[in-house]
Amino acid sequence: MKYSLNTTIVSPLSKKQPSNAVILCHGYGGDGKDISLLANYWKNYLPDTLFVCPDAPEKCSVSPTGFQWFDLMDQSSDQILAKSLVAEMKLNKLIDEVKSINRLSAKQIALGGFSQGCMLSLQTAIKRKDEIKCVIGYSGKIIDTKHLGENINSKPKIFLMHGDMDEIVPVSFLLEAKEFFHSKGYTIKTKIFQNCEHRIPSEGSSLGLEFIKGNLY
Repeated sequence: MKYSLNTTIVSPLSKKQPSNAVILCHGYGGDGKDISLLANYWKNYLPDTLFVCPDAPEKCSVSPTGFQWFDLMDQSSDQILAKSLVAEMKLNKLIDEVKSINRLSAKQIALGGFSQGCMLSLQTAIKRKDEIKCVIGYSGKIIDTKHLGENINSKPKIFLMHGDMDEIVPVSFLLEAKEFFHSKGYTIKTKIFQNCEHRIPSEGSSLGLEFIKGNLY
C-alpha cells in the first residue's frame, strides 16, 4: 500500500484486515518512526488496529534529520496559520487514503499526535466534514482559536494530556483548549502530569491506550 506521505506502518497483530486505524503525527523535528514507538506498545492491546505514522512533509528547519508539519521559526501567527493550512490539506489526503485503501469509514479512525502533531491533529479533525471517532493529543495546543471556532464541522471525542513543567508548549495551552472545547459543546477529557516536561510519560501512553480502545473497540 502506498501513501502520499512517507509513512511508518505498524500492521495489525492479528494479521487480519484492520477493523480500525490510528494515525499518529509526530512533533516538530521528529519523524514517523519516533511516534511509532507508541504504536508498537498499543498494538499488543489493539490487535485488529492499523497504525499509520507519517513523516511530516517538510524537512525541519532546525533539525536536518527530522521533519516539520509547518515552520515555527521567526513566523507571525498569521504565517503559522497559513502554513498549517497547507499541512492540514496533506494530512486530510492521508486520512482519505487510509480510509480508501483499508476500506474504513471515518468513524473507524482515531487521530492523534505529540506537540506540533497534536496541534495539527486537532485542527484537522475539527474541520473535517466526515467526523472521525476521536482525537488524542499530547503536549499541544490550538493553533488559532478564532480560525478553528469559525470552521467547526465535526465533534469527535477529545483527550488532551500535558506535563505541568512543559517549557516548550506551556500547560496553559491545555487549559485554553479545554475552555474552548467546553464552550463549543465538545466531550473532552484532560490530564495534567505532575513534574513532567515536554514528553509523553508512561502513564500518558497507558491512558491514551485506554481512551483509544474505549472508542474504537
